[in-house]
Amino acid sequence: MSELVSTELMVGCNEASDLLPVQAPEVLAAHGARRAFWTVLDEGSVEQCLALLVQKHDGEWTAHHAAFDAGIETGRTEDGEALARRDGWVYVVGSHFGSKGGPLRPKRAFFARFREADAGHPGAARLEIVRNQFRLHRAINDALAAADIEPLPPGDRVQDRFIVESINRGTEREKSWVTRLAPGDLPVNVEGAVFTPAGTLLLGLRFPVTAAGEPIIVEIADVEGMFDADARTWPEVVRAYAVTGATPPDQLTGFRALTTGPDGTYDAIIGSIDALGKGSVLLDDHPSGGDVTSRHIRFDRPDNIRVPAKLVADLAPFHNVEGLAEGFYVTDEDHRVALWTARAAAPPRTDVGRGPSW
Repeated sequence: MSELVSTELMVGCNEASDLLPVQAPEVLAAHGARRAFWTVLDEGSVEQCLALLVQKHDGEWTAHHAAFDAGIETGRTEDGEALARRDGWVYVVGSHFGSKGGPLRPKRAFFARFREADAGHPGAARLEIVRNQFRLHRAINDALAAADIEPLPPGDRVQDRFIVESINRGTEREKSWVTRLAPGDLPVNVEGAVFTPAGTLLLGLRFPVTAAGEPIIVEIADVEGMFDADARTWPEVVRAYAVTGATPPDQLTGFRALTTGPDGTYDAIIGSIDALGKGSVLLDDHPSGGDVTSRHIRFDRPDNIRVPAKLVADLAPFHNVEGLAEGFYVTDEDHRVALWTARAAAPPRTDVGRGPSW
C-alpha cells in the first residue's frame, strides 16, 4: 500500500470507533462539507457520543459532536461500537460486552437509530434507542451452540468474571434479564455491523472467536422490528460464519470494523481480541489474542458457514484501527481521533502527522 498520511482531530478528548460515510445532502450542506463521516465515541451514553468528521470544500478537516435527543432513554446506554445504514436510517450498535475485567453490562446491550437527514436540520435530532436486556446475547450463544463452528472455549477467569458474576449480580438485584444468561455462555463483544442487500444485519464479533482463532460473523434478521413500540419483535440469528484465511498462525483475531466493500463485497478490519496493558481478563486467559496488529481484509457475501477472505493490507504496526470507509481508516488514539488515508487518494492535510508506508 502507498504511504498513509494522518489528520488528528479532537472531539471532547474522546476516541473514535467505526467510520460511516455521510450520504444525506442535508447534513453535508449544513456543515459546508465536501465529505463527512459519522463516528461513535468511546465514553458516555450514545446520544452524547455521535460525532461528525467533516472535510470542508477547502480541504480542511474539523470534528464535533452532533446533537441528539434520546428522550426517556437519555443516559441509559454506553459503549456504542458499530454503525450501519439502511433506508435513510443510521443504526448504532452497542458492544453488548462489559468492562475489561467483567462483568457484562446491560447498558451496553442496545441498538439505536436516527434518520440521517434529520441531523442536517437545526436542533437535536431524535434518536431511537432499544435496550435488549441480553436478548441478543442469548440468541448469539444459542446460534453458536447449534452451528457447525467450534468457538474458542472461555477460560475459567472469563467464565467467572463475565458470566457467573453477571448472573450473581442479576439474581441479587432481581433483574429479569438474568434468565437470558447461563453458565457456560460466551461473552459477546460486537465491533462491526453492515446491512446486506436483503436487509439482514451482519455483526462482526471481536469475541468470541473460533477455536482456530478465526473471527466470527453473526447474521441477524428483523432489526427494524425492535423499534416498533406497538408490536415489538426481537431479531433472530439467521446464521453464524467463520472467516477463514485471514488470521496469522498462532494468533487470535476478532473484528474491529465491518463495511460494504467494492462490487458487493465486504471490507473489514480484524485485530486483537482486547487491548494490551488494560487489565483484560480475556487476555489473561487467551494471551495470544493481544499482541496482534490490525489487518484490512475483504470477502464476498457469506453463503457458506466458512467464508474465505483475502488480505487487502497489513496495517502493522498499528494495533488500534477501529474503522474504514472510502479509502480512509480511523484509529483509536489517546484522547484524540486520527484519520488516515493514502496520499494519492484525495488526502487531507499532511502537516499534522505522517504514518508508515503500508
